[in-house]
Amino acid sequence: MRVVLVSTYELGHQPLHVASPAAALRSAGHEVRCLDLAVERWDPQWLEWGEAVAFSVPMHTAMRLALRAAEALRSRRPELPLCLYGLYAPVSRDLTVGRLVDSVIAGEYEPALVAWVGGLARAERSDSPGAEVVHLGRERFELPARELLPPLERYARLVLGDEERLVGYVEASHGCVHRCRHCPVPAVYDGRIRIVQKDVLLPDVERLVEMGARHLTFGDPDFLNGVKHSLGVVRAVHERFPELTFDCTTKVEHVLEHAAVWPELAESGCLFVVSALECVNDAILFRLDKGHTTADASAAIALLREHGIEPRPSFMPFTPWTTPQDVVDLLDFVVEHDLIANVDPIQYMIRLLIPEGSLLLGHPDLESHLEPYDAERLAYPWSAAVPTADELQAQLAVIVERSVADAQPLATTFSEIRRAALAAAGLEREDHELDPGCIEERPRLSEPWFCCAEPTENQFAPLAGT
Repeated sequence: MRVVLVSTYELGHQPLHVASPAAALRSAGHEVRCLDLAVERWDPQWLEWGEAVAFSVPMHTAMRLALRAAEALRSRRPELPLCLYGLYAPVSRDLTVGRLVDSVIAGEYEPALVAWVGGLARAERSDSPGAEVVHLGRERFELPARELLPPLERYARLVLGDEERLVGYVEASHGCVHRCRHCPVPAVYDGRIRIVQKDVLLPDVERLVEMGARHLTFGDPDFLNGVKHSLGVVRAVHERFPELTFDCTTKVEHVLEHAAVWPELAESGCLFVVSALECVNDAILFRLDKGHTTADASAAIALLREHGIEPRPSFMPFTPWTTPQDVVDLLDFVVEHDLIANVDPIQYMIRLLIPEGSLLLGHPDLESHLEPYDAERLAYPWSAAVPTADELQAQLAVIVERSVADAQPLATTFSEIRRAALAAAGLEREDHELDPGCIEERPRLSEPWFCCAEPTENQFAPLAGT
């Protein structure tokens, strides 16, 4: 059967969640083509070639974009079987299943995706579409079919001073053992992880190096969930490719709990670590069940830098309980810890998303702020306890979007954000000029990192041809 796999957004990386299932489908005897709408426009000829289309939806932004594309496809070819697969696939089932798509698959989706296509090939499409599968079995994976994707040159690069390096994206594990209340992962994996076997992962790294990669991003929800496995992967990769650098993502509590691993990870090429600090209000961190305090975050930053590894925090500054003073405190924390160069400005405007299945639902501190579910936006709207916080969030969104469009220097953008936050908090403070001298020396990726945010209009642009 002829299958088109579509990615809409994977954080600026070559989409592993298209390449991996493409390999599984080909092994099952199907023809596969892949499309990445983050860097490509829809090819109308594929509408005629494809006998089924499946959209990869590993995060909120990807799901929003995929729904727009699925609507266009459904209107043009109503008989075409469509599927959503990935972490966000079960969200807004009342909107999607039976109206836009025939099936949604979450978790370790590949066996169910292959079964879905196999059923179509046997003319077993259900008369009453709406199958939903959450599959968490332990699977063996195929070597991802990266040759079906655009080259690495089309994706985010590592920027280190004046140097740029092509980046390969891999995952050593799926899921997470933690249950942070605001995170969409526990709603599917329920505190479990699934390991990607080294005998698949290492040949994939080798192929990425052959494609020109000089840096790896380990995109696991938390790279140190399975610390022994992750260390084994890093050792094997470093032995085979000693010049290859990498970054990974892990919780603050894991940075501190596994303090002994950082000397080896640094020696093996770890340049920076993404860690979800979220905010610096300990009461909010407790509500989110983050497992760390602001003091812990400070200690984690110091520990990483002790070993020459830069922290790259991700934030979620706006929650129902946030005040403008909280945002000021967060910005002060960034200045105090010399993090201006380490934070993409988009992080300062991110607002809590509460999807279906969120562990925050039912929290007594949330109920008074929550509005009815909005299936189109895939989330429960909410209003802040302090209205000026919502106003500040909207103001920062304008500042950040304009700064991106104008390619504004990072220090200038940060100063604008700080002035807006101080004004919203009713504070008068002398605004010292920030020294941007160190900014270009910090390792970073060339595309801003965000996964739990609304898509921008620019991200919808490639869908214009669907």
